[in-house]
Amino acid sequence: MADNFYGITDAGKMRDNNEDNFIAQTILNGKYIAGCVIDGVGGYEGGEIASALARTAIINTIKKASGDVINVMKKSFIAANEKITREKQTKGENMQMACVVTLVLTDIKENKFYYTHVGDTRLYLFRDHSLVKVSHDHSFVGFLEDSGRITEDAAMNHPKRNEINKALGFNDEKFSEPDYIETGESPFLPGDMLLICSDGLSDMINNRTITGILNSPRTIKEKSEALVEAANLAGGKDNITVVLIHNNKPPLQQEATKPVIVKKNEPVQEVITNKEIINERISEEKHRSGIGVRFLAVLCLLLLLALAWFVYKDYFQNTNSSKKEIIDDVLPGVKTTREKILSDSINNSSTKELLLKNYFSQASLVISDTLIIREDSLHINGGGINLIADSLYKGAAIMLSPNCKYILLDSLMLENFDIGILVKNKALHLKNVRFKNCLTPVMYAMQLQNDQNISGDISDSFQLKTDSAKTRITKK
Repeated sequence: MADNFYGITDAGKMRDNNEDNFIAQTILNGKYIAGCVIDGVGGYEGGEIASALARTAIINTIKKASGDVINVMKKSFIAANEKITREKQTKGENMQMACVVTLVLTDIKENKFYYTHVGDTRLYLFRDHSLVKVSHDHSFVGFLEDSGRITEDAAMNHPKRNEINKALGFNDEKFSEPDYIETGESPFLPGDMLLICSDGLSDMINNRTITGILNSPRTIKEKSEALVEAANLAGGKDNITVVLIHNNKPPLQQEATKPVIVKKNEPVQEVITNKEIINERISEEKHRSGIGVRFLAVLCLLLLLALAWFVYKDYFQNTNSSKKEIIDDVLPGVKTTREKILSDSINNSSTKELLLKNYFSQASLVISDTLIIREDSLHINGGGINLIADSLYKGAAIMLSPNCKYILLDSLMLENFDIGILVKNKALHLKNVRFKNCLTPVMYAMQLQNDQNISGDISDSFQLKTDSAKTRITKK
């Protein structure tokens, strides 16, 4: 192998067979370095067969394909999934076999890498002596760790650590969903290193240990072997596979600025005179600056007093108003950065169609406050993204302003909300929207005349086609 990439796999200390596989080679006439780790699922023989079939399908697809890199990589996963499924159907054996895969194509010349990922194998970027996890574990425990609900150490020792909900070979309808395969691309700068590994490594040693080994002055081969050795020393409970890829181009160096040299034969008197002039100017500037600062302080105080008065006046005016809208009754929570991005993208969209996958590569987003839609008409395509209620949040996931006339929500899942969507008119339209563990999927808030006698019946006029949100859990 070349000096800048290396792959290794080991059965570990507690298993006789090795269900892992890997790819570490150049492809397409050396344009890309392909790095891939495949972890077999489904028992002694099944896991080995699934990982071997996937490896062959991925290599053959990439070698023959052309065009958009990400699409080529996704096609290789589709081919691998079909090959595993066909094997099970043809032979009628190892019906539970599947595999989890992380594939990376690196373009050293263009300083870029692309990846596709399904399952709980992992992709890390090592840059400036720091380790960053790029991929997301497609498992319940992985979600808890990625969302910050449990620590890395707690995740490594969780009893459900090996339960996954995505894999190649599951052969269910979910594989055709747009977000089933996680994809992404990123700069790969000179000096950067990529680590692709199976959970036999990441479940045994933590980020600190991995970072220490990658920081060491060893070759790529020696670092790969050291990672495997550390996992075995920690217990070696599973197969261990490691692929390292290094952008070994020299980092760009900036030219040092040439220092200004004062000649020794310059007149001393002239230097002293200039220094006195400079000191006088500094003194004048300080005096002027002090006046300016005091003026600004007084101005800011006056502005704060004016602002406080307007807030106070507006509060009491709104308290006595008889036409408060439902939206005004919602108390805003503390939104996370990702929630603010989502809210801003919805209500500041320059087009009538919004694709959330352009803003988020993750498959799920935790919601801690209501997302209010105020646009007149908008098509929101979630691309399969899952909006999950924060454990402390009890409000609605999405609320439509009374001004909305046509809002189409497409390919979304809402999970664990007391109220999924709150509307006040008939502007809401749903397409491929799934509600999971929502007490009230859609709540319609009727607008009635205030301070008048009202007679009549209130009935449900909504007809929603619902289906259960199935999550397949497979133990590795």
